[in-house]
Amino acid sequence: MILLGTSGWQYRDWRGRLYPAGLPQRLWLEHYAARFATVEVNNAFYRLPERDTFAAWRARTPDDFCVAVKMSRYLTHVKRLRDPAEPVARFLGRAAALGDRLGPVLLQLPPTLPADPDALDATLRLFPGDVRVAVEPRHPSWWTAATRTVLERRRAALVWADRLSRPVTPLWRTTDFGYLRLHEGRARPWPRYGRAALAAWVRRLADAFGDRQPAYVFFNNDPGGAAVVDAVTFARLAARAGHRVTRAPTAAEATGA
Repeated sequence: MILLGTSGWQYRDWRGRLYPAGLPQRLWLEHYAARFATVEVNNAFYRLPERDTFAAWRARTPDDFCVAVKMSRYLTHVKRLRDPAEPVARFLGRAAALGDRLGPVLLQLPPTLPADPDALDATLRLFPGDVRVAVEPRHPSWWTAATRTVLERRRAALVWADRLSRPVTPLWRTTDFGYLRLHEGRARPWPRYGRAALAAWVRRLADAFGDRQPAYVFFNNDPGGAAVVDAVTFARLAARAGHRVTRAPTAAEATGA
């Protein structure tokens, strides 16, 4: 099962595209959640929201909606995975207000952080077993058997990342769910993805996870509404290939046509 969404929903240049010109910004989340079944919240990385904000997101979204939340940079970029207990506890204490809407927690590591499997293991063991965690290392020294062993032992997903329509990470399956982030395509207008690149990702996900295990797919190429348009194309390609995929806008909704 592919759970399809974008990395955030509050983009001004989506007005007149996904969001009708007259729709107040305070209603964008409701409008988004009626057209997608999941979203990845990136602003938590820069400033961890209060618990009341997470609770409000839960109240404003339908029962089948899922919120993936990016871990605060305080842990990943400031502390650099050192002394993780307090940052993880604070994060979970607030994000738990999402209740059953809480999806995977994304740990995106800085590109300047070399591999430290022991520090990663110490961080991942702090998450309860019912919280899914996806890890996006960005320094090439992480691509070792030791890293893969930690992810498998802690049942954390290695994030599959794409930039310029190519994988920039190993395509390891480390647990019972997948997590794909599409950062930037090579098609025009920039930063769109071409159909061939998207079809290749549909095949990779299907081969690794089938339709019984969830695979989260988030388009992070937000400028100009590219993420929404590409998500619509991805959903069509997946459905035509016979795979289960969550809801997506119509082509007209994606472009404001």
